[in-house]
Amino acid sequence: MRVLALLDGTLADPDSPQIRVDDLGLMRGDGVFETILVVDGKPRELTPHLDRLDRSAAMLDMQPPPRAEFERAVELVIGNWTGGREFALKLVYTRGVDGGDGTPTGFALGMEIGAKVLKQRAEGLSAVTLDRGIEPDLADRAPWLLLGAKSLSYAINMAAIREAERRGAAEVIFTTSNGSVLEGPTSTVILVRGKTLVTPPSKLGILPGTTQYALFRAAERAGWTVLVEPIQTGELYDAEGVFLASSVRKITRVNTLDGKQLPDSSALLTELQGLYESEY
Repeated sequence: MRVLALLDGTLADPDSPQIRVDDLGLMRGDGVFETILVVDGKPRELTPHLDRLDRSAAMLDMQPPPRAEFERAVELVIGNWTGGREFALKLVYTRGVDGGDGTPTGFALGMEIGAKVLKQRAEGLSAVTLDRGIEPDLADRAPWLLLGAKSLSYAINMAAIREAERRGAAEVIFTTSNGSVLEGPTSTVILVRGKTLVTPPSKLGILPGTTQYALFRAAERAGWTVLVEPIQTGELYDAEGVFLASSVRKITRVNTLDGKQLPDSSALLTELQGLYESEY
């Protein structure tokens, strides 16, 4: 099942053409997006997602996304969803058509969550580390590279996942050229040491994680220490648990990394999932 809402407050047929072939989001990947988890009719972290959409658009020098229209589209999709209790809600905002009047394109699309994602939530996954080809301070030195923006230009991220699959894994943890941990193609990396959760800082040029932030809020209230600081790749192999956090996949454990078996973190996963769910 899918539900499509446009920014003018109307529903549209997701199986019929809606995007012009000369839309810059299609032609050049010139746009931004967010993916939100909806559970029992309630969108999780909606405001942080909309804030991040604003931030990404600003990094691309786009017009500010019309928040009221996006909020209306979100309500419209949720109000017309008749599928399962959980679904993914994607917000898309492009620069509009090539040579047009500058009016952006925007919509909200509700989609079912695939079986692969549900299986990874429950069973975990294998991952490999891949060099992203950047240095830790590159985001500050070269803002035009849009590091940390959630843009529609995801070709590199998808190519990395295909490379992981060629290596017999399902996911990727990107690193800098000097071995500092960055993020996954669609997720935030979290490392566990004792009662401490650690995630890399967004100043490295990575996307601030909404799910990671929700988990850290809950963990801190429960007495955990939460740190946002650089992580070296070697630390992942020795951690008590390595997890990938994303809106739809929630908290997912990494079972093997670069072919090496990591410690069994199934009990940790249950605890972290409970903390995350306690936010809602």
